[in-house]
Amino acid sequence: MKNIKIYESDLDNLILLGDKLLISIKNACFPDMYKWKITKEELKKLPKFEEKYQYWYSESLVLVKQLLPDRLEDFKLLFNKNRKRKEITWENFSIEDYLEGREVQRWWKTIVERNMCIPKFAQQVYIIKSIKKRFESSLFNIKQLVQADLFDSEVDVAEELCKKWFYRASWAVLWVVLESHLQQIITNHNLEVKKKNPMLNDLTEVLKSNNIIQVLEWRKLQHLADIRNTCDHKKGVEPKKEDIEDLINWVKRTIKNIF
Repeated sequence: MKNIKIYESDLDNLILLGDKLLISIKNACFPDMYKWKITKEELKKLPKFEEKYQYWYSESLVLVKQLLPDRLEDFKLLFNKNRKRKEITWENFSIEDYLEGREVQRWWKTIVERNMCIPKFAQQVYIIKSIKKRFESSLFNIKQLVQADLFDSEVDVAEELCKKWFYRASWAVLWVVLESHLQQIITNHNLEVKKKNPMLNDLTEVLKSNNIIQVLEWRKLQHLADIRNTCDHKKGVEPKKEDIEDLINWVKRTIKNIF
């Protein structure tokens, strides 16, 4: 259950920093608001929004992608400015606009102020807090977190087998991890595989056609499948050490970056 504790600790830290950044941006936009609510010393200790937000956003994005994928696009839209907008309004003003110092003035009057991003950031903080509530709920499915621990352990086993020249055994362990993870990704995105007992080619085709993996990733997985077929169907052909090391690196990257 190592991953659960890590996620909980990361969430607690992000929630704490998010709350501080929310106070910081409100104070920057409305300095009179906190004049009587917080001491000057406490204000000095607050992180500057412009300096810490990008770190907070990057770390939060990883957790939302892993633990609350249904809200990932919502989370990103609150930050990103709309490149297709014809004009900036209070409705489409984004956190990115705030960080770039953007405002809109007409006839010497500011009609779109930077403080309009505060509700957007508050929504991001609420999304992160909703992940915390999932941990506290008995309905939260921890299967993926436990599975991540198991996958890490199995990759470690495969690396040890490779070091001791048990290349075929190492390959077999890694292949099970890879296929299991791809199956889990398909489940995460509510996709369907038509075949009853799908092979790696079937799994990767579904992921590529639904834009979960890109063409380069798909080609790499196809290449690995070709190597596996060579090992399985040609008597006396052993996977090479470089093939195993390549697969180890690819599996590590896949289970940590594609969900």
